[in-house]
Amino acid sequence: MSAIDKSAVANIKPNSFFERSKKQWETALENESVLGFILLVPMLVVVLGLIGYPFILSLYYSLTDKVIAQPDFKFVGLKNYIELVGDPIFRKTIVNTFNYSVTAVFFKLLLGLLMALTLKEVVRMRKIVRALFLLPWVAPSSLTVLAWVWMFDSQYSIITWFLQQLGTIEGKIPWFGDPTLAMAAVQVVNIWRGVPFFGMLILAGLVTVPKELYEAATMDGANSWERFWSVTFPHILPILLVATLFSFVVTLGDFQIVWILTKGGPQNA
Repeated sequence: MSAIDKSAVANIKPNSFFERSKKQWETALENESVLGFILLVPMLVVVLGLIGYPFILSLYYSLTDKVIAQPDFKFVGLKNYIELVGDPIFRKTIVNTFNYSVTAVFFKLLLGLLMALTLKEVVRMRKIVRALFLLPWVAPSSLTVLAWVWMFDSQYSIITWFLQQLGTIEGKIPWFGDPTLAMAAVQVVNIWRGVPFFGMLILAGLVTVPKELYEAATMDGANSWERFWSVTFPHILPILLVATLFSFVVTLGDFQIVWILTKGGPQNA
C-alpha cells in the first residue's frame, strides 16, 4: 500500500452512528436510576422465570381438573376453590395456622427483645456469648427438632420428668396425643428457634442508638422504663416491624417443624 493510500485510510472517520450510540450509552450509564435498572434486569429475568412462570401456571392448573402424570385435563373454573372452602378440615387448618403463627411471632418478638437488651449489657466474652445464643437458629432444623421429639416423648420426656420432680404432675403427659398440647409443643420449638433471629436484629438496632440521647434523658430525670420508651423504642421500631413481618411470613410456611414433631396430628390439629 502506498503512502497516499495509508494517509487516506487514516483520515477515514469512524461511523457516526456508532459514536452517537456509544455516547448515549455512556450518558445513560451515568444516571444511577438507569444503571440500577440495567443491573436488575438479569435478576428480574431469573425471578420471573423461576417464580413468576410457575406461579401463573399453578393458578391456571387450579382452574382445571389437572392430575399429575395424566396429560388430559379440562377447565372447571372455581370448582376446586369452592370444594376447598367447603372442606371443614381446610377451615380448621387455616385457623390453626394463624393461631400457631400469631402466638409464635408474638413470643419471639417479646423474648427476642429481652434477649437483645440482655446481650447489650454483656461486656466480657461478648462474641462467644452471642455465638452461643445464635446456635438454635443456625443449627440444622432437622437435627434440633429431632432432639425436641425425644424431649416431648410420651414415655421418656425429660420435660415430663422435670415436672414430676417438681411435684407439678404425677403421670405422663401425652404431648403429641392431645391437640392443644401438640399445638403448644410445636409453638415452643418454633419460638426456641426464632428468638435468636429477633434478638440479633434488635441488638443491631440497639447499638446504633446514640449514647448522648440516653445521657440527656437521664439528666432530665427519666428512669429506665422512660428511657426505653422515649429513646430506645422509637429507634428500634422500624427493625421490630420488619422482623415481625418477615418472621410471620416464614412461620406461616414453617412445615418441617410441624411435620417432624406431629405429622399433622392428632386429629388434624
